[in-house]
Amino acid sequence: QVQLVESGGGLVQPGGSLRLSCAASGSIITIYAMGWYRQGPGKQRELVAHITSGESTTYVDDVKDRFTISRDSAKNTVYLQMNSLKPEDTAVYYCNADIRSRYTGVRGYWGQGTQVTVSS
Repeated sequence: QVQLVESGGGLVQPGGSLRLSCAASGSIITIYAMGWYRQGPGKQRELVAHITSGESTTYVDDVKDRFTISRDSAKNTVYLQMNSLKPEDTAVYYCNADIRSRYTGVRGYWGQGTQVTVSS
């Protein structure tokens, strides 16, 4: 059994910062790529940032230069540092990871989501 647990969401004023964390636990053998997605009100879920096992990163255009994805492989954790937040960043943020577990082949896992609200 593998679980992803996010934390760090909340309410922040425009221009503020938040740091999201997502920790993987369970019968993990290897974690491959990890990513952060978001789903705003009335919108489809979209990829925000992605990091490979070799720590190559990609970002959706409207968060480049504001968000930074990183990972700590020793802690099985991925982070999303979000700076200069805008109201349009308001969404539920989900982490995703491709994981080989002890009992299954490689598959994608999702966290439960954490709410980020940017408002004055």
